[in-house]
Amino acid sequence: MARVVDTTTDPVPPLLRLVWLASPALPIGAFSYSEGLEAAVEHGHVHDDASAGAWLSQQLRLLARGDLAAIAEGIVAWRAGDEPALRALARWLRTTRDGAEARLQSEQMGQSLLVWLRGQPMATAAQLALLVDCGEGRPAHHAFVMALALSTIDVPVDQALHAQAFGWAENQVQAALKAVPLGQTAGQRVLARLAAEIPAAVAEAVATPPARRQLFAPMLSILAARHETQYSRLFRS
Repeated sequence: MARVVDTTTDPVPPLLRLVWLASPALPIGAFSYSEGLEAAVEHGHVHDDASAGAWLSQQLRLLARGDLAAIAEGIVAWRAGDEPALRALARWLRTTRDGAEARLQSEQMGQSLLVWLRGQPMATAAQLALLVDCGEGRPAHHAFVMALALSTIDVPVDQALHAQAFGWAENQVQAALKAVPLGQTAGQRVLARLAAEIPAAVAEAVATPPARRQLFAPMLSILAARHETQYSRLFRS
């Protein structure tokens, strides 16, 4: 089994790195994607803070058994230098993007994160080369690059996932403020609901084996396809 050893020295404390990678200010374009929320508003599924909270709660569950579980596995594989597991994970991420917008989002954010990561004293040159090679000619997906970045931080996997899940929730609430629209106070109510649900989502993600990872969400896929031709929109997904 090929092994990639991390020999970099990072002057930024682990907690700050964790917050940085979960920050909406990270220059990867997350703010430009609503992940189906805008289409849900357009078709009447989301219309106030209660319905926004219910919608995002369901999306958090999907995240837990899909990309959050993939990040958890990826962190472990990157730390162990488990190349076969990394290649299998990269293939899974490539084949589970359901629709053009989801694929574009995952690849664009992944490539932007890779550019950022190359400028940080975190991953080794060997790790970065393997990451690109695992793409087999395709751009690296966001969860795959994020797993590498998080694997270099000296924190437990569940803490890394808590930060990532909260960053996702923040971004989705910001999208809801614009798309529904919601006021700031209503947005905080939605965020409070999601924050309370994140520990269970993280526990599910950590406990999900590769064979049980999945992103099956037919209604979301239909809405995403409709969003591609939606006449008026603010977001790229």
